[in-house]
Amino acid sequence: MTVDKKYCMNSFLMFRTIADENKCFLKDTPPNLYRQPKNLFPIHTSRELEEYLRNQVEEICSKKKVALALSGGIDSAILAKFMPKGSAAYTFKCVVPDIEVTDETPAAKRYAEECGLEHHVVEIYWEDFEKYAPILMRHKGMPMHSIEVQIYKAALQIKADGFDTLLFGESSDVTYGGMNGLLSKDWLLGEFIDRYSYILPYKVLKDAELILEPYLKVEKDGKVDAHEFCRTTFLEEGFGSYTNACQCAGIGLKAPYSETFFAEPLDYNRVRNGENKYIVREVFASLYPNWEVPAKTPMPRPMNEWMANWQGPTRPEFWPHCTDHMTGDQKWLVYILEKFLNLIEEK
Repeated sequence: MTVDKKYCMNSFLMFRTIADENKCFLKDTPPNLYRQPKNLFPIHTSRELEEYLRNQVEEICSKKKVALALSGGIDSAILAKFMPKGSAAYTFKCVVPDIEVTDETPAAKRYAEECGLEHHVVEIYWEDFEKYAPILMRHKGMPMHSIEVQIYKAALQIKADGFDTLLFGESSDVTYGGMNGLLSKDWLLGEFIDRYSYILPYKVLKDAELILEPYLKVEKDGKVDAHEFCRTTFLEEGFGSYTNACQCAGIGLKAPYSETFFAEPLDYNRVRNGENKYIVREVFASLYPNWEVPAKTPMPRPMNEWMANWQGPTRPEFWPHCTDHMTGDQKWLVYILEKFLNLIEEK
């Protein structure tokens, strides 16, 4: 394990993770990274996917005290159909005083009622970010994704309510062609770097470098296999946020979609013509006939509102005014990187 602060800072801004697992911010503190297991279950059809998910949910519920993380989307709604009647489902709701933000609780409540589940709402406030971010970053050994606070607070509540396992619909999008923006065209390497990188480091850091290894792994003849990138780098970064938050809270995590892979060639035409995640849609349609498929929404987090008044970083590693024209999600990455650098200097 090599301490390489420069590499880790640049990698985090581009990918929200440390791409090279052999590098770290702190001596003797390896980052808590998720790496996808090799023995994934092959899925060829929607019927196979439905059967696998049903069996996995029934098995875990027979062995553990399980609560479902229920969003307003189809992935967790499918899992809800397989939960025993009367099971608990929890929805995360971010609250910004006096401002209306995305709220998945009405849609989630409808699924819970349809499936006979007991529905709970965990409200998330900016004060939770200030309270829990240092705990999560110390456990992770690196800066963190903004979704971790929501997962951590919910996991604490679920554990206090007597459950030992939290069930998620995570990884369906990256595995089954749900990332329609990233899959919208055949990308040249340079185009994809610009499209995917959360922040190009030279816009923020005085000592900047481009971290290209994750892109080069999926490059052939100057073009990028976007689906393979989603199934590897993107999946491991995103799912690592779930594992870190649950581990930190001391609760188990189960995500059946993440245990599978799509063994058929992805039909890009269907994805690009509005049928993203088409075999998952087929499962949803079989379980919820005559229900409209909701629009895909990432886990809601009102970073534009929460980061609106942040004036930007003051540490010497960053360019002044570098966040003046950034989105809230981008500001968060710079904000939390600076917070992490301050945190490790306190050790």
